[in-house]
Amino acid sequence: MTVLQLLQSHRSIRRFRPEPLPEGLLAEIVRCGQQAASSSNLQAYRILRITDLSLRAQLAELAGQQEYVRLAPEFLVFCADLRRAQGVCDRLGPPFVPGMTEHFLIATTDATLCAQNCVVAAESQGLGACYIGAVRNHPAEISALLALPEQVYPIFGLCLGYPDQEVEVKPRLPLAAVLQENRYDDSHDAEYIAQYDAAMHDYYASRSEHRKDSSWSQEVAALAGREARPHMAGFLRERGFLKR
Repeated sequence: MTVLQLLQSHRSIRRFRPEPLPEGLLAEIVRCGQQAASSSNLQAYRILRITDLSLRAQLAELAGQQEYVRLAPEFLVFCADLRRAQGVCDRLGPPFVPGMTEHFLIATTDATLCAQNCVVAAESQGLGACYIGAVRNHPAEISALLALPEQVYPIFGLCLGYPDQEVEVKPRLPLAAVLQENRYDDSHDAEYIAQYDAAMHDYYASRSEHRKDSSWSQEVAALAGREARPHMAGFLRERGFLKR
């Protein structure tokens, strides 16, 4: 398929065939990730490939008891990493300036862009993928397991493997709700959201697995209407991020 078709066919895959990736494919996927845009070419990320099965099991437990973390042929943890830049400053000067929110944003964005390139590369080779944001459920414990030093934090995990399920493509918001010209305008959001709620209700009711009676608005209200991982602010400060 074309790149446009590939990108518009993305689905999260949570069941994988047990067969491993061909030799060298993961390295090629990560090389594609490295070619993603990077602010000032800082490349402020590190990717940990988890092959220790005992460690996988512990990570799966901490990440919401998600079995596909344990069973996927490949599981990667993407980390924002300013420690490498700190080391450069220590060697060459000037002194590293810790705690800058802008540096935190750069590292988080760099890692995320890299990961998305990896996903597109993987899907182009017939693989499926699933992001695991639940590594942030217990970031301190996971950081200890992975021996992450200060100036490094885990953003999300990524399962990769050959799909062992057929999953429908989830609808997205109408294009007009996200693409606008020159000025922000939410005056038609209620209309767009109503259309999308109807599409998502039909999707949830008709999909082949995990059918439910819900809409996008209900899902958003359940998420945004409660605290979400309030421990993250304190954790990030302890890791040397988010001070000024």
